[in-house]
Amino acid sequence: MAIEARDPISVAGVVSQLRPRSEIIITERNAETAPQVVVVVVDTVDEEALKTLRRIQRTTSCRTLLVTSGIDEQKLLSAVECGIGGVIRRADATPEHLVKVIARVAQGDGHLPPDLLGRLLDEVGRLQNQVLIPRGLHFTGLTERETDVLRLVAEGYDTVEISAKLGYSERTIKNDVQTVMTRLQLRNRAHAVAYAVRQGLI
Repeated sequence: MAIEARDPISVAGVVSQLRPRSEIIITERNAETAPQVVVVVVDTVDEEALKTLRRIQRTTSCRTLLVTSGIDEQKLLSAVECGIGGVIRRADATPEHLVKVIARVAQGDGHLPPDLLGRLLDEVGRLQNQVLIPRGLHFTGLTERETDVLRLVAEGYDTVEISAKLGYSERTIKNDVQTVMTRLQLRNRAHAVAYAVRQGLI
């Protein structure tokens, strides 16, 4: 793992906590072997912190663990969009807890304190109700009709049959299929079936 912070005291603090732990190997970000996890230590999640998270997401394959004093719902959602694998409050960042969460994040799991998880779910629900649903969208990025079309494609129906079932013209159905395939970067109908299964549409 590697550590990134704005001040050397934060870096030194995390290093001193983790150096005695044999489960953790501390490396530099620019080391030949990329670390699995980058621990990003910030006081608050401001725009500079989000830029750091985006840069790590864009330029490496590392997972990120955010250690912060405080974070509100909006910043938490922004941090999640930056691909973080977990959040720990600084007050909870004991060596034992850090090691446990770093291991979980390295394995591809996530970690949020329970109250933050509840707030994140509330924020996601608010976004769905206030932003997506009024525009006819879902978290899959599909409209209700596009979801119906994709589900019927996955069930093996052709364009004529889908048109009859949903009550839209064949041209509309063809356009929907093409739009969905382009937006979701699906190569063919078989790929669309795989996507529908993964998303729980069928």
